[in-house]
Amino acid sequence: MHRDIRTMTNAKLIAFASLVSRLGGLAAKPRSPVVLHPGLSLAALVVMGLMLVGVGAQAEDDAQADPARQDAAAVYVSDNTFAEVMDGLRLAIEERGLVINNIMHMNEMLERTGADLAMDGALFGEARSVEFCSAVLSRRMIAEDPSRIVNCPFIIAVYSLPDEPDKTLVAHRRFGADELANSEVMPEVAQMLQEIAEQAVSW
Repeated sequence: MHRDIRTMTNAKLIAFASLVSRLGGLAAKPRSPVVLHPGLSLAALVVMGLMLVGVGAQAEDDAQADPARQDAAAVYVSDNTFAEVMDGLRLAIEERGLVINNIMHMNEMLERTGADLAMDGALFGEARSVEFCSAVLSRRMIAEDPSRIVNCPFIIAVYSLPDEPDKTLVAHRRFGADELANSEVMPEVAQMLQEIAEQAVSW
């Protein structure tokens, strides 16, 4: 990706200035023990420095864009029982006039497939994924970008972990900053999911 010097962070500008300074010093001191290729001018070395800075910046951008290096989900923790949090989640969804389409029993499914695959380690104490829909938000969301059909239905998961049976966790998908900034409706979707999850854990 092309990157104009004007868009560099202060840290990158300082590093670049230091590089140029060192290269200039080398050019001014031919007796330096560092041997430069005779065909390389100072200008060529500066260009090489710019390329290196750009490569580093691109690598930084790639790391930030890598979903595996970001929190893909917003997670909330409650000291209430799993059943209490599930009741709170149902209430939080239904009191907004939203319809629960399905409740998936994730733990039971994973236990069955784990046994078939000889992978018997327990992943959860209990786990449910609740699917629900908002007709208004879904239509607005997809009207902006048809690929957002992947967000339908909305899903909020409730689960506990084998080594932390006294805690119940609630999780939903976290949307990227760019998607939120470039959309009128996605901040509303994110806020809805957050409010429902917070109400569930505080039930």
